[in-house]
Amino acid sequence: MNLSIKMLKAEDEELLYHFEKENRAYFEEMIPGRGDDYYDLNQFKKNHLALLNEQEENKSYFYLIKNDLAEIVGRINVVDLNEQGVGSIGYRVGKRFIGQGVATQAIRLLLQEVKGHPHIRIIEAKTTTNHLSSQKVLEKNGFEKIGISEDTYQNALGEEWPFVHFRRVICEK
Repeated sequence: MNLSIKMLKAEDEELLYHFEKENRAYFEEMIPGRGDDYYDLNQFKKNHLALLNEQEENKSYFYLIKNDLAEIVGRINVVDLNEQGVGSIGYRVGKRFIGQGVATQAIRLLLQEVKGHPHIRIIEAKTTTNHLSSQKVLEKNGFEKIGISEDTYQNALGEEWPFVHFRRVICEK
């Protein structure tokens, strides 16, 4: 599957809202849920605008992962950038597109996009210890495992896992 990543824009709001609603249950099996308010259309619109403002202020960068049909197949972001240029990567792939190499390709595209970026020097990532496919995707893209934390994630079924932390240096300076 040929993919591209496109920086989040105002006009993406409606398609992104439907993507998030369609995949809510699937995402919440593996990562913390965003709560019912997130899926209220008016609140989603406010959140979308807040993300665009955060992006404009160079605090975070949000991208949509799209296929050849211009469908949103996932999201990938660099968030919480600090003054030293260290930020965190986050990504999610829609259920219909799992197992097709989307995450691996999207991270590769993101790394190409941010290479030489004036605000991004190091990208950190975390995933749960049970999410082996996510760990493999990060390692394939040059992220180095730096440890396991004591803080944990508990899903809706009550299953609990610690987080594995990763890091990738983009630019030494």
